[in-house]
Order: sequence, then C-alpha cells, then structure tokens
Amino acid sequence: MVLLSFATSCAVGPNFVRPEVTAPGDYRGQVQPSEATSIADLPWWEVFQDDVLQQLIEEALAANYDLKIAVQRVEQARAFAGVARSPFYPQIGYQGSGGRQRVPQFESTPGATTDLFYGAFALAWEIDVWGRIRRSSEAAQQTLFATEQFRRGVLLSLVTGVAQAYLALLELDRELEIARDTTASFQETLGLFTRRFQGGVGNKLQVARAQAALSETQAQVPELERRIVFQENAISVLLGRNPGPIARGTPFAERPVSPPTPPGLPSALLERRPDILEAEHRIASANASVGVAIANFFPRIGLTALYGGQSTELSDIAKGNFSIWNVAGNAAGPLFQGFSLLQQYRGQKAAWEETRANYEQTVITAFAEVSNTLTAQTKLAEARDAQQVAVEAYQESVRLSRIRYDSGLAGYFEVLEAQQLLFPSEIALAQVQLDQLLTVVTLYRALGGGWQLPDEQWTQKP
Repeated sequence: MVLLSFATSCAVGPNFVRPEVTAPGDYRGQVQPSEATSIADLPWWEVFQDDVLQQLIEEALAANYDLKIAVQRVEQARAFAGVARSPFYPQIGYQGSGGRQRVPQFESTPGATTDLFYGAFALAWEIDVWGRIRRSSEAAQQTLFATEQFRRGVLLSLVTGVAQAYLALLELDRELEIARDTTASFQETLGLFTRRFQGGVGNKLQVARAQAALSETQAQVPELERRIVFQENAISVLLGRNPGPIARGTPFAERPVSPPTPPGLPSALLERRPDILEAEHRIASANASVGVAIANFFPRIGLTALYGGQSTELSDIAKGNFSIWNVAGNAAGPLFQGFSLLQQYRGQKAAWEETRANYEQTVITAFAEVSNTLTAQTKLAEARDAQQVAVEAYQESVRLSRIRYDSGLAGYFEVLEAQQLLFPSEIALAQVQLDQLLTVVTLYRALGGGWQLPDEQWTQKP
C-alpha cells in the first residue's frame, strides 16, 4: 500500500497552464460588429460552391502526398506515445543459456567435462514515485496531439490551396481571353492602316506602329499559355497526379462578387486555428519534459524478480530441486554527473520558453492575418469599382477614337493609344477580381475553417 501511494503521488514539475494572451475586441479592418457567426463554422463545400472545384478538392484530399506524409507523422507520434507509456507496466523478459566446459586435470583433481543449462524469467518494475514516467508519457501524448493538429492544418491548407490555385488558373484563362481579343482588335487596326496606306491615304509610319502594337500583344499569348500549363501542373501536384489538363467550372468573368464574410469573435480564433492549437500542445509537451528533467534528480525506485532453473542436465532444468529465484527492491540515484542533469533541466526550461514564445507569436500572427484579409476585402472592393469604371471609359475611348479616325477628325496615334491603354486596364481588372475572390479563401484558412468537422467528414462530403 505504501508503494502504491507513492506511485500515485503528484508528479514533480509544473502543471501545464495555457499562456494568457490578450485577444482584441474586434479585428482591425472589420466593417461589421463582432458576432459569434463565422465563415469558419461552415464546411469547405459550402464555402467553395463550384462543382468542378469541389471534385478537385475531393481528389486532393484522397491522393495528396503532403497529407499522406502528415498522416504517417501522426501514426509515428501515436507509436512513440505508446512507447512512453510502456514503463507504467512491469517489464518481463526471459533469458537462457547452455554450455559445456572442461576442467583441467591436476595431481589432486581429476579432469572432467560438465554441461550447464540455465533458463529464467526476469521481471523489473520502476515505481513512478516522482512522476518521471507520467511526465514522459504526458510529453509524448501532447506531441501526438500537436501532430494531429498539424495534420488538420495540412487538411485546411490543402483545401484552400487547391481553391487558390484553381481561381488563379481561371484568372489566367481570362487574361488569355483578353490578350486574344486585344490581338484581334490590333489585327483589325493593322488591316485598316494597311488598306489606307495601299490606297495612298495613309503612310508607312501608321502601318509600322500598328504592327508593333500587334506584335507586342501577340507576345503575351504564348507567355500566358505557358503560365497556364505551369498552373495546371501545380494543381496536378496538389491532386497527387501526373501533370495534365485541369477541368474548369464557372468561367472567371461570370463568377459573382463574394459578399462580406463574418469573421466571428477574435477570442474564438484560439480554439479554431490548427497552428495555434498545435503550438499550445507543443508548450504542454515541453512543460512535461521539464518535469522529466526535474524527476531525473531523484532516485529511481523499483522491484526486480527472477525465477528459473539451473542444471547440468537439460531435462532437470524445470524440476523443483533445480529452481532458482530472487525478489529484490532497489533504488538508484545520481550524486554527481558533472552538472549534466542541471544542464538538461536548463535546456528543457529554455525549450519550454521557446515554445511559449512561438505560441504567442502564432496567436498575434493569426490576428494580423485575419485583419489583413478583412482590410483587403474592403479595399479591393473599392479598387474593383474604380478599375471597372476605368475599363469602361477606355472601351468608350476606343470606340470614339475609331469613329473620329474614320471621319478624319483624329490621327492614327489616338486610335493606337486608346487600344494600348485598354489592354493593361482589362488585365488589371481581372487581377483585382482574382484578389477579391482569394480573400474569401484566405479568410477561411486564417480563421481555421472547418474546425468543427470530424476527420472523416473532411474527405467525405455529404
């Protein structure tokens, strides 16, 4: 009973307490007042409502290699946690030997050859008086929890990564469409200037300038086609497949503008983001390792037992007359080891301080990421409205310049300038639209989207 009371006593070392962090009342850049509702509460298939995109995400969740690596890391951590728990139980082993020896002959002693056989079971059990084993097991268990959160982080990053890459691919398709339409427009202008030159009305300078503008735009087409192939290959890697074409859903120009998304309460972020939860479990693991370092200063107390047999005949080894046994208690502890234990403790304490600082930095980085995304939503909406007005104005200027040129009221330079200004403005509008769509994806990841989903539902959409 005395030993059992020691074994169940409190473990040495500090008990884990989550570090206190100050969460802001509202996210900076938040337009609406904070409320409990958050986009992070939604499953990913309700956020990314594109059938083709959902199919790509499902394929990635089934075959992505980063996710497979993360899953195996969890299995490793689970096995190591089992190893750390094993000293709680008695350690039972066996040993045996058999041999023959020759004793030399002396004047007073005749020589002889003898056989000796030995077999026994051994038991050893360390009584966890100071909690060294418990702290070691706790550290391994918290590492397992951290690894599981890392895997959930990979899940979230994979879902949002596929969505980001897919939207970027659609935007490149839109840029290619704009480049081809602009090429056709410049081709038409070149034809007009060429006909006027051949008719004796225009001049060679007009034709040369129109040809240069056309060639510059044509050069954008193969460049965009190259970028599209690269983007498709990047998505293929996320899907765990060989490089190949990627299906498209709703065209980029037809995708609606996403409405403002509710971020939820800032304090809830601490319970949702996988990287914050992972950092918290890392602190708990380091905290338990400090307890292990403290327990190493104290003696280890245990029980050992042995039972077996020893005989010169193998057939006699299991008989009672030849049995051997012993039971003993033991204690062993350090006296002086060159300050090794002290330095181990200091190292573990520093590791704990490191994980705590990492946790606090992860938290404030998370708040900053959400704030940046909310600010981007507001400012990109303003930028898109302004850029849309600019595109429409340039389109009107192209139309009017052609009319003025045909009427003899404007020169060729006015027509080319209007066309050359329209092309980058349309590209800029497409890029702003992409950035605006990506804010939803970024916010979903920054808020720890899908935090309520069980593991099996990540890969099994209803």
